Formats: sequence, structure tokens, C-alpha cells
Amino acid sequence: MSPMTREFSPRRIPGSDVAEYYSRRARGGVGLIITEGVAIDDPASVDHPRVPAMYGAEALAGWRAVTDAVHAGGGKIFPQLWHQGVLRNPSRAEFPEVPARRPSGFWGTPGLTSYPSEYVEAMRTPTAPMTDEDIADVVGSFARAARDAILFAGFDGIALHGAHGYLIDTFFWDVTNRRTDRYGETPKGRAAFGAEIIRAIRAEIGDTIPIMFRFSQHKQQDYEARFADTPEVLEVILGALADAGADIFDASSRRFNRPAFEGSPLTLAGWAKKLTGKPTMAVGGIGLNNWLQDTLKARNETVSIDNLDEAAGYIERGEFDFLGVGRALLNDPNWPEHVRNHEVFLNFDRSLLERLE
Repeated sequence: MSPMTREFSPRRIPGSDVAEYYSRRARGGVGLIITEGVAIDDPASVDHPRVPAMYGAEALAGWRAVTDAVHAGGGKIFPQLWHQGVLRNPSRAEFPEVPARRPSGFWGTPGLTSYPSEYVEAMRTPTAPMTDEDIADVVGSFARAARDAILFAGFDGIALHGAHGYLIDTFFWDVTNRRTDRYGETPKGRAAFGAEIIRAIRAEIGDTIPIMFRFSQHKQQDYEARFADTPEVLEVILGALADAGADIFDASSRRFNRPAFEGSPLTLAGWAKKLTGKPTMAVGGIGLNNWLQDTLKARNETVSIDNLDEAAGYIERGEFDFLGVGRALLNDPNWPEHVRNHEVFLNFDRSLLERLE
């Protein structure tokens, strides 16, 4: 199950409804669940006050109920630790006065985006770049969240959100990272922040707990943006993350079967596996006809399709190892059973975006 933001945790505490939501997917046959994005204890981590947190006794107890329920249903579960960085919207944040965390103070150059123009103009105003102290604080926050997720909340591994124009991703992207210190200038420098987070987490959780890292070329600031224009740049950045201790790469793409670079049919997940030798997960449009923003913006109807033979072909050829399924599982917790029994999939019920079932 691919991570999907839900915002159903008042006071950042996941309740019994959240536990039931995830356990239904485990009982329905999902092998590994990646949770929605979860706030770390940095005050600029996330905006919406109903995004769950991985800090505080009540939130950790809530997550323990979630993991217990998922394990009882036969599944494994990782939390996706999240820092929104430049995309945190202060107008809906719990602490609107806290400045955003930005590598160099820049929001990014807007291109093909789903954000309204008023929001873009407000967010484009440059802010102060992160200091070395800011960076150390955020790295520490990620490490504490990972430690508590394993030690107190009972998770089976850790997932990191390093995609879509959020904080870690903006260090990779030379449009938002214009630093001239060890965190910028070259692809290796731009990978240093993400690698430091992984090393800090690894130091807290040991060598045997898996770390999954989500990355993407596209950004919410510009869906046509890329942090790696060539496989060589991708190899430097992902290689640094793998060397730091990342075990699995979650290659987030708008379509799972889309080639990543001109002149090669390899997908983003395929390149990640080829360049690092690590297991990879592909995501994007599994079981549905369109991409995420079409669903969210109600552009055309989101209907079920059976493209699993195509997806399975990539796995059989060894291009990637896992399929991440998002909206199809939000729509139907028993979707894996329909797959196994060769049954017709349900068409997407858009009202499920507004409730937890």
C-alpha cells in the first residue's frame, strides 16, 4: 500500500478509526503498508493539524494500536516520516509564525502545477536559507521519530518521504538548492542532507530494520521538473543514499510504466535498481486509468482497469521488485483478493477522499 495523505488524526493522534482503516487493508491481503505522511517533531514539519505525528506519548500509543491491528491482520507496516519543507502552507499550519525550512530560501520555479496562482505567488517570496543548526535539528528530529516508531510504536521498518518537492527533495533539486557549502553545488553535495538523515536513523534503529526511501523526478511546484537530467546524476544521488543505509527505493512516478530518460525504456524504478542494486518499488496508476491529480481535481472519471499483467511483466523481467498501490486500495481494502481471484475491480468512489473507510 502506497502512502496517501488522509488528515484524520485530531491533535495529531491516530485513533481507532485509523487503526481500523489500516488493518482492513492488511486483512484484505496487503503485504506491506506504508502509512500516510507522519510529522516529525520539528515545528515546521507539516501544516494541517490533523496530520498524525510520531512524537508524544498519546500519538505513539495511537500508532501502537495501529501496528498491533495490522500485525493481527497478517501485514507489515512502515511509517512514512515527512517534512513538508517549502510546501508547508503557513495559512493552515498549527504554528503559522514558524518560518519554513528551505535549503536556500527558494520555493521553486513554478511550472505545471496544481496549486492556485495566489498560493504560488505568496509562497514564492524568498525566505532565509536553513542554517547548519537548522539542518542538524531536522536530522535529529527524523532520527528521534524513527527510533520511537520502532521502539515504542512497533513498526516493522521506516519509510522516508524524499519526493514531490518536500524538504529532502528540495536539497536534491538545483532550482531550490543553491547552496555553496557541503550541502550544495554538486549532485554529491545535494545528496548529503538526505544521506545524513539516513545515517542518523540507521544509528538509532540498528542494521537489521529496513529503511525505504521515496524519491521522484516530478515536483508539486512543477510536474515536469527533474532533479536528475541524466542517469549519471541519478546514480550519484541514489548511490549516496544507498551507501548511507537505504535498503529499498520507492520510485514515485505519475505512471509506473513511464520511461525515465530519453533513449531507454527503463522506468524510474528500473533505473534505481540498475544503479544501486537495491530492491525497488514502482507506483503510479496501478489498477486505474488516470493519474492522481486527475482524481483529486475531478478531471475525467477515474475508472478501474486491469493493467496487472503489464506490471507483473516488469517484475518477472527483474526491472523492479514491488508494486505500490494507492488509490485502488483506498477505494477497496479487498483489492488484493480481487486480484488473486481474477475478479472485476471496483470503479473509484471519489467520496472516499473525504472519509476514512
